[in-house]
Amino acid sequence: MSQPLHTVRFPGESLAYRVARDRLLHAEIELRRQVEGVAALRRALPLGGEVPVDYFFDDEGDTPVDTDVERRVRLSDLFEDGKNSLAVYSFMFGPAMAQPCPSCSSILDALDGEMPHLRQRINVAVVAKSPIQHIRHFARERGWRHLRLLSSAHNTYNTDYHGETADGRQMPALNVFTRRDGRIHHTWCSELMFVPSEPGQDPRHVDPIWPLWNLLDCTPEGRGADWRPSLRYERQADPAR
Repeated sequence: MSQPLHTVRFPGESLAYRVARDRLLHAEIELRRQVEGVAALRRALPLGGEVPVDYFFDDEGDTPVDTDVERRVRLSDLFEDGKNSLAVYSFMFGPAMAQPCPSCSSILDALDGEMPHLRQRINVAVVAKSPIQHIRHFARERGWRHLRLLSSAHNTYNTDYHGETADGRQMPALNVFTRRDGRIHHTWCSELMFVPSEPGQDPRHVDPIWPLWNLLDCTPEGRGADWRPSLRYERQADPAR
């Protein structure tokens, strides 16, 4: 029998449990190494192509979400002083959609809470093709407070950076840009969505910013074969009543 990896034990655990847990722990250690190795490869990427257009976005800015005032902001304006990385999430909410994508909304529910932390290091924006008024209305209904929400209704950002197909279908892309010597370059995209996935798996291209699945992966039930997040859930009865 191999030596245990640590001396921490939990109430009631059996020897069989500990042996199996250590076997899994070895795999988790390898996964941690691989995650860091992949992150290092991302950091080592050469500069991607220079952004072809300093896109104008419709911006909610500091305007109250219940007004019809519109503002415009350029892509270059999204870079704050001292922060040269910009992550842009393409939110699947097109002008023909009555409701946005539930999965995207789940991602942004979590990202909204992390924004005060992320802003200490990088710039982050969320772009959707829908008119800014529709995006504002949904954000207010959802309770989002911190996301930088933009509309690409009047530019080609979505199609240029694969947040939209040629026939107008919305896609959940995450793109990262960097500013070097006054120029903006593309550095990374969640391209796993373009690669065939393993049987029974989703593309998982944006899983690193989606805590829902990461937590479910820690449970005996796992992700489930068919379950997907919804925009709304029926309120469950209080068992104490």
